[in-house]
Amino acid sequence: MTELVTLPVLKDNYAFLLHDEASSSTALVDIPEHGPIVAELDKRGWALTDIWITHHHWDHIDGLASLLDACAERGWTPRVVAATADMHRLPADLITHQVADGDSFAFADMPVQIIDVPGHTVGHIALYLPTADILFTADSLMALGCGRLFEGTPAQMWDSLQKLRALPKQTIVCSGHEYTQSNAKFALTVDPDNAALQQRATDITLARAKDLPTVPSTLQLECDTNPFLRADNAALKAGLNMATASDLEVFTEIRARKDRF
Repeated sequence: MTELVTLPVLKDNYAFLLHDEASSSTALVDIPEHGPIVAELDKRGWALTDIWITHHHWDHIDGLASLLDACAERGWTPRVVAATADMHRLPADLITHQVADGDSFAFADMPVQIIDVPGHTVGHIALYLPTADILFTADSLMALGCGRLFEGTPAQMWDSLQKLRALPKQTIVCSGHEYTQSNAKFALTVDPDNAALQQRATDITLARAKDLPTVPSTLQLECDTNPFLRADNAALKAGLNMATASDLEVFTEIRARKDRF
C-alpha cells in the first residue's frame, strides 16, 4: 500500500509525503519549511528515508537544513536527491544523490524516473513513479496552469509540457502551489466554451470555500481543462483568432496573457 499526503506549507505551497507501508519508506517532495513536515511525520509515526527536490527556488528548498537537523535528532539519514544541473545553486553539501534526465532510482520496490522539464527554471525536474501512477511536477505542469518562465523559453516549456502530457492519463499530478482558483479564472478567458473547464471551475470554488486542496489532480483532467496543455487544440486556437498559428505561437500567447492577468 502506498499513501500520498498533500501537505500545505507556507502561504500557498504544497509539499508531498509518499509512504510505502511494506518497506516503511517515506519520501518527501520539496521542503518549503520544515515545521509542518516534521509534525506530520511524527503524527503518523513515519521515518523519513528520502527527500526529492524539484528545483532551486527558495520556497521549495528553504527548510532543507532545518529538516535534516530534525532528522538527525530522530536517527534518520534520508537520501537527498536533486538535479545535477542545479548543484551550483542548491546547498550541494546537503545533497547525497545527483540525477539528470532519463535517470531512474528505486523507492521501496518502485522505480522513480527523472524527467527534465525546463521552462520555469532551466534546472527543473519532475519525478514520475510509473507503477504508482504518480507524477511530481512542482512548478512545471501545475493545476490548470504552468510555471512562470523565469529562466526558460516558451519553446522549452511547451516541450516540457508535451513530455508530461504523453504520460498515462490516469497519472496523479502533484504540483507545488494552491493557484488553481486563480488559474481557473484565467483559463476561462482563453477557453470559455470548454464545458469540462466550466465544471472544474465550479468544483474548485466549492473546494476552496471549504478550505480543501485542489491538488493533486489527474493528467486526464489537466489535458481536458488546462489551456497550457491545449495550445494545439483547434477550438481553443479558433477562439483566440489564431487558427493558423503554430502550437508554439499559441502557447506563447497564452503564457503572455497569463503574465498580464
